[in-house]
Amino acid sequence: MAELFKNLYNEDYIDLLCSNLLHVNKKEFTCRVFDELWESRELKERMRHISIVLGEFLPVNYEEAIDILKTTFLNMPSNMGLENMIFQDFVEVYGMDDFEKSMEALECFTKGSSSEFAVRRFIIKYPKKSMARMKIWANWDNEHVRRLASEGCRPRLPWAISLPEFKKNPKKVLEILDILKDDESEYVRRSVANNLNDISKDNPKVVKKITKNWLGKNKNRDKLLKHGCRTLLKISDKDTLAMFGFKKVKDINIEDFTITKDVEFEKELLFSFILNSTETLGKLRIEYALHFVRQNSKYSKKVFKISEGFYNQTSKKIQKSYSFRAISTRKYYNGLHKIQIIINGEILHEDEFIYS
Repeated sequence: MAELFKNLYNEDYIDLLCSNLLHVNKKEFTCRVFDELWESRELKERMRHISIVLGEFLPVNYEEAIDILKTTFLNMPSNMGLENMIFQDFVEVYGMDDFEKSMEALECFTKGSSSEFAVRRFIIKYPKKSMARMKIWANWDNEHVRRLASEGCRPRLPWAISLPEFKKNPKKVLEILDILKDDESEYVRRSVANNLNDISKDNPKVVKKITKNWLGKNKNRDKLLKHGCRTLLKISDKDTLAMFGFKKVKDINIEDFTITKDVEFEKELLFSFILNSTETLGKLRIEYALHFVRQNSKYSKKVFKISEGFYNQTSKKIQKSYSFRAISTRKYYNGLHKIQIIINGEILHEDEFIYS
């Protein structure tokens, strides 16, 4: 079983942190961190606990404390991006009343450990000043700082607080994305794509308009837009499918469909079929949707892509499997499940199977 992320905060990490905090009493600090509630805390709870303990041992003056943490951060190993987010969390806990000093700190820390979570509190409290700073960062010479300009203002960043105002109106976010859309770094462009995908969930028309205006200018931007429109493509939005060249299917049939009718506990669902057409199959987006039965007997739908491309042949065989092995993000329930085969957004076949 994979090691839990929360265990990244262990005795070795705290020992390393203390070694770089020089004036901190290592024994007292360690005892305070590993208190009686430590084992019950999850990842973000441990992160917050450590940042609070740092506040108890560092100078009360915020500027002095930040200067110490900057020096400490620069001495920490560069491969500890997740663990070192305690530094940004310290800014979020203790620096909300000092905008300038906190922005300088987040800019420093993001170069080795993303500040995307902490900066969101400042966007909510200081929206105009924060977005003005984001514009400056969007033109920075460091790709990590430029990425922060996009990643930090994502309306629906996973694991983070949402930004309700940007879910309602993403205009200010789009100003940042416009600057970064052709960034030389794929790392930054991917963040722009993820931001667009967030926006598409609340403002699909906005993203479709941007896609129409930006598409076809260069390969990197087209790739960015494709990733940014992934939710719209998964829900089979006809306008989006058409913009990416996935036309309404003609004369395509699904033949010889086979499926495992009874899937045993934690085994695989196997299915196959043949796509046949009287003409060349053409450009296709081939997907399948599983409708998982829930505890309340209702269904939840999940779409998976099988393949995508231009097919010169008139026939293509597809074989696919789906594992019902236990995962942390989905619980499976016994009962009747459903499957759909989707070609360019159109459901061409449906079937059922039992999981038990």
